[in-house]
Amino acid sequence: MPDDALFAAVMDPANRADPYPLYARLRERPVARQRDGSYVVSTHAAIRTLIFDPRLSSEDLPPFKRPPTGNPIRDWIINPIRSRIATAHRPLIFRDPPDHDTLRAAVMREFTIPRVQGLRPRVVREVDALLDKCHGRDRLCLVEDLSYPLPVSVICELLGVPVTDEPRFQSWATQLATALEPDARGDVESRRRTVAAFDAISDYMRNLIREKRTRPADDMLSGLAAPGPGGAKRMSDFDLISTAILLLVAGHETTVNLITNAMLTLLRHPQELERLRADPERAPRVIEEVLRYEPPVHFRTRKALGAITLAGETIPKGAPVILLFAAANRDPARFETPDRFDPDRPDIEHFGFGGGLHFCVGAPLARLEAEIALVALSRRLVAPRLVRDPPPYRTGASLRGPEQLAIDIGGIDPVQAS
Repeated sequence: MPDDALFAAVMDPANRADPYPLYARLRERPVARQRDGSYVVSTHAAIRTLIFDPRLSSEDLPPFKRPPTGNPIRDWIINPIRSRIATAHRPLIFRDPPDHDTLRAAVMREFTIPRVQGLRPRVVREVDALLDKCHGRDRLCLVEDLSYPLPVSVICELLGVPVTDEPRFQSWATQLATALEPDARGDVESRRRTVAAFDAISDYMRNLIREKRTRPADDMLSGLAAPGPGGAKRMSDFDLISTAILLLVAGHETTVNLITNAMLTLLRHPQELERLRADPERAPRVIEEVLRYEPPVHFRTRKALGAITLAGETIPKGAPVILLFAAANRDPARFETPDRFDPDRPDIEHFGFGGGLHFCVGAPLARLEAEIALVALSRRLVAPRLVRDPPPYRTGASLRGPEQLAIDIGGIDPVQAS
């Protein structure tokens, strides 16, 4: 396969189960131009350099454009205005400073460590309740039975979304996550579905924000919607809606993959699963190594605002840039025996949550949920065994994780007293 076709192969669903040989090929050229004019950056050192380079922009999405409806007033007046507003008020992961910094600061005032840690008892109860529902079965699907319902329940509680509305977000979140997939951006039908999902969730959030301002509660959305010093808004209503959508989607989709990838890895390394069962204090080290070894997000896209010369290659102004985090996480120039899963590594400087200005704001929550879920799974599942390896994967190459993870079990142990 030619070097300039390697990333196209990464995007091919046929390589979803094991893209790592392709990543090794890509690392041979730290900055590699592809046939479509994009530049893939794949080594640890090169990415570490670029994530702090102000010439690399996160504002790389195409303009928001609603499909025609056949109604002249809507198509020529209303929808163009709404599309311009949506384009100008992207979620903060698609924004550059100073807008990014302002929005992130507002989020971090609410997304505090004490607030996240305060969710621990709630997450423990939710994990145990989900496993209790599987009692009496000899097989479970980790994605359907735990990895998917847990994060959406937790993020909805954190934001203050009524529990009765949680099911509505599953299809919205799944569709909106395609915005991270480069091939989906140019697909007309995919963009139509994304626009429909965005409009539906925006309308929902607009009404919920109005309710939070009328009857505020102790949740993140109430805090974000509350006036700042002097009564001024912390952010515009359009930015508030896009931020709420981002927190819901990102806080859900990536954690699904983290929990599922982690359990898949442990089932492939049963000695590590047994060590975790015997010593739950190992959970943080296991999670950090999973974030390096099988991360939930494999790459993010950027755009060059000016010419950038790196590793003997010049990225021209305006060129699309792909930061291939998962390849950097297994860079032998940075990690000894990088293809070996080893939670006892002395130094795990990974890009599992990205890096730089756009380091994942929800990292503490994702770590908390994964830790509680993995400890419970290791201690309560009796003789767990993979049914199919590799399992079927979701279509996305950026947010990479199994679509299903069937596990045969000999039973489910009761909750252990602490």
